[in-house]
Amino acid sequence: MTTTTETAVTTQVYRVYIKATPEAIWDAITKPEWTQKYGYGGRAEYDLRPGGAYRGLTSEAMRSMGSPDVAVDGEVIEADPPRKLVQTWRMVMDPEMEAEGFTRLTWEIEESKGGITKLTVIHDLEGAPKLAVLLSGGMEDVGAGGGWSWVLSDLKTLLETGTSLDTEDALNQG
Repeated sequence: MTTTTETAVTTQVYRVYIKATPEAIWDAITKPEWTQKYGYGGRAEYDLRPGGAYRGLTSEAMRSMGSPDVAVDGEVIEADPPRKLVQTWRMVMDPEMEAEGFTRLTWEIEESKGGITKLTVIHDLEGAPKLAVLLSGGMEDVGAGGGWSWVLSDLKTLLETGTSLDTEDALNQG
């Protein structure tokens, strides 16, 4: 008798070093006027206190392709500007991923020497296998984008150069 055990990675960790202040990175993560400039171009709305609401809205380009107004939602668990943000996070624009429920997302911002700041994103995706594939970039070949790697690359590019990668390309990757 042969037994096969499948092991799934349930926590994704991404780390990027950005030539920007912790405050600039915090603002880029939490302020709608910044969040619409990188990643998939949607505005994030945070009530930055424990129990406060979080919503990630879709961009105009995404809505023109049939997406609903809200892409993700959740709740703030901990906000320690500009060092740490912990929140719940649920993809609501896809019924299967919405059914997987809330996941836990942690942003850690740590100042280093020489004007460099380390940003670590820890996403606990326990019980959300389809979402884990999406956020890892595993659905890029079907036009679903590059997940957290794309978002963080675009955030770094925006903060360091003042311009983002092409959001339209993000929507059409694959």
